[in-house]
Amino acid sequence: MFEGTSFGAIEAKNRIVMAPLTRARSERLANTQTGLHALYYAQRAGAGLIVSEATQISKQGQGYAWTPGIFTDEQVESWKPVTDAVHNAGGRIVCQLWHVGAVSHPVFQPDEGAPVSSSAWTPEGKAFVGDRHPDGPEVPFTQARAITTDEIKQVLEDYHNAARCAARAGFDGVELHAANGYLIDQFMRTGVNRREDEYGGSLDNRLRLLGEAIEAITAELPADRVGVRLTPIGGAGGSADEYPEETYPAAAKLLAGRGLAYLHTVRATDHGGADGEKSEGDKIIHAMREAFDGKFIANGNFTPEKASQWIAEGHADAVAFGRLFIANPDLPARIAADGPYNDPDPKTFYGGGMEGYTDYPSLEKVDDPLPC
Repeated sequence: MFEGTSFGAIEAKNRIVMAPLTRARSERLANTQTGLHALYYAQRAGAGLIVSEATQISKQGQGYAWTPGIFTDEQVESWKPVTDAVHNAGGRIVCQLWHVGAVSHPVFQPDEGAPVSSSAWTPEGKAFVGDRHPDGPEVPFTQARAITTDEIKQVLEDYHNAARCAARAGFDGVELHAANGYLIDQFMRTGVNRREDEYGGSLDNRLRLLGEAIEAITAELPADRVGVRLTPIGGAGGSADEYPEETYPAAAKLLAGRGLAYLHTVRATDHGGADGEKSEGDKIIHAMREAFDGKFIANGNFTPEKASQWIAEGHADAVAFGRLFIANPDLPARIAADGPYNDPDPKTFYGGGMEGYTDYPSLEKVDDPLPC
């Protein structure tokens, strides 16, 4: 895990990746970042690569309260101190580009209308709307409408614009969020996509938006600064694919041959309701590894020991950690020292200020003697 590597054009000092982690601490309406975000990410710059929290590409793409955007000049300027702080601490960071599709609520939509998806669909569960709704902070999802082909063209332009904005903000690259049951996954998964046009029906058609989104992004950024995240099983809203063992290796194959920086995949875990499918999910991940021709990052409840094993056995080139990075800002140093590890506090995962965000102690602080 401590050998250097590269993700396309992005040089990494180790193979320990910080996974994208929604923390819901952005400014309420502007969806901008603050100095607190700069400190949070800089504390974790010991990672070989940081993948930013999911960041919406448009107002239509937002699905959660207090999440950041990367589509306005104000948002670009707010991200610059974050990327500067990471680079000054010796780290590398990419921006995860996000459109949630149906996993939203009218309070976030530009016209307060229905969210969009591949087809008319109502996600399971509740939308996290924070203070945007009188019945909040969580309210039932509403039915999304099927997006039109003309609107898909606008979404692709939004991906292109977001990639441009990410470069202006100083990110080392971007990661296309095509995972977790959000918009692109809603096109890929048979449980949601019931279209009868060129974006529905056959597997090739269901994967079309994934390929077009990559083309839109790489029209702005070099392919070797672009990664993709996929999740075969589990995710927001309860969506599922009938044949994930076919769909997701095919998606990995579609992404091969393009010179991309990496493919980032997530194993089935208890996060997202897929706990009982872990073994089958790992088989799919291994098949995706075989189908993709570039650097491969695995994520999903890894212990440091299991991560080292996967890298040593060639199942992945790097491993991403989520909750361990929340509670341990200096996670690579702790892994090198074989612990100890702070325990994360789930009550502070989403929303709030510095508590449970920037106040977890590092090993250096733990070892400091108490003042006389």
